[in-house]
Amino acid sequence: LRKWNERWVTLDPTTGKLEYRARRNDLTPKGAIIFDANSTITVSPINFHGLQKYDGCCFYIGTPQKKEYFLCAETPGATKAWVATLRASQLVLKAHREAVNSLSGNGSTKLGTVAAVVAAANSTARESAKEIGAAMQISMKAALGAVTNQSNNGHMDDMTVMKETLRVKDEELHQLARELRARDSTIKEIADKLSETAEAAESAASAAHTMDKERKAAVAELQRLSREMDEKVQVSSLKIKATDEKLAVLMKDRDNIMKQRDGALQEAQLWRSELAKARERAVIMEAALVRAEERAKFCLADAEARVKEATEKQMVADNAKEEVMKEMLRFQGELRRHSNHMESAERTYPDAEIQKNTDIGVESTHGQQNIIDSLHPIETASSQSAGEAGYVVMNEMNIQPFDPSTQIIISPEYGANSSEIVFMTKLEDGNLETACPPPSNDPIKKVGSPDRHDGQLSSTDETSAEKMQNLSLTNSNGVSDDS
Repeated sequence: LRKWNERWVTLDPTTGKLEYRARRNDLTPKGAIIFDANSTITVSPINFHGLQKYDGCCFYIGTPQKKEYFLCAETPGATKAWVATLRASQLVLKAHREAVNSLSGNGSTKLGTVAAVVAAANSTARESAKEIGAAMQISMKAALGAVTNQSNNGHMDDMTVMKETLRVKDEELHQLARELRARDSTIKEIADKLSETAEAAESAASAAHTMDKERKAAVAELQRLSREMDEKVQVSSLKIKATDEKLAVLMKDRDNIMKQRDGALQEAQLWRSELAKARERAVIMEAALVRAEERAKFCLADAEARVKEATEKQMVADNAKEEVMKEMLRFQGELRRHSNHMESAERTYPDAEIQKNTDIGVESTHGQQNIIDSLHPIETASSQSAGEAGYVVMNEMNIQPFDPSTQIIISPEYGANSSEIVFMTKLEDGNLETACPPPSNDPIKKVGSPDRHDGQLSSTDETSAEKMQNLSLTNSNGVSDDS
């Protein structure tokens, strides 16, 4: 253990507090050891101090707060006295606690127990005082020997040292006497408190007797109530039997109702399944209806687009037809003018007819003179639907002497939506001469060619017109100049 220090200890048995001071005259304690009835106080068989003279002088205090204290007295008797005093204090604390518990009704205490404990504590204190006084004398002798050893170096004689030592020890004895008187007064206070506690216990005992009388009265009342309760229980049992009979009838009715309910639940389940199937069919029909509506909308939009497309194609075809008719009328007028020039030339120059006939004969011998008419683009319904341009093609036809009564018409067999237009010539004998369109292997001219501009004749049209004009001038032999 660490270094041992000598301390002056003061015990308060009412609270279980052990205060210690560095010197006897200190007013404030240096510390305190607090123990209770459950603390461990015993003489230690081990010498914690270490010196041989303190064998059997050490004792141990262990508190419930898990704090340990190691103390050492001057003699083994003083150690036993301290242990006995502390244990007596524990008994006093325990008796006081039991008395308090009996007052509060939590325990039972016999009369005279507290007084016996106080008497035992007083006797223990007196015996301990003797042992502690003897230990104090030994301590004084040890202190006197220490002072004698230390006075060898001083200038005082032995008598002076003895007087001083006796004075100090006398003060210590007076202080010890005061402490003993204070302890006696404390013990008296404890005895008074324990007496008060005993009186309170007697009062509590009388109160307990009163409560016992009240308890007996309450028990009698309880027995009376129990008899009344038994009678009521018998009446209630009869009522319960009648109720059980009614309950049996109600149980049968409930079973019947449960069966009906089960049947109704099964039927409801069937109806639910049918309803689920109907809902599934309704969902399928709704989906089919939605798909049909979508298809109808798509077909309607497609039909509207086709109608619009057909309308546009019809308009384009009508415009192309009008252009073709204009071209035909222009060609017819040119042919009429050409025939008029020819007739006027024959009337004016009869000899020119031989040359004309000769020229015509030569031409008929070598083959007919072919004049390629100009191509007029027209977008037909069939070609536009295929995404390609259509063409109006005039086949190569023979140019013969044209009579004013001869007419050029469009064959009604070919409509405006046709990709080919056939020109038919009405002859003098009433027959029709057909100018067929070119075969599929004949070259055609594509719409959008840079040679053609809207509102103007193509280069082929201009070339054909020039050829016809030259022919007219050649056959007329100067008649054209007059006209």
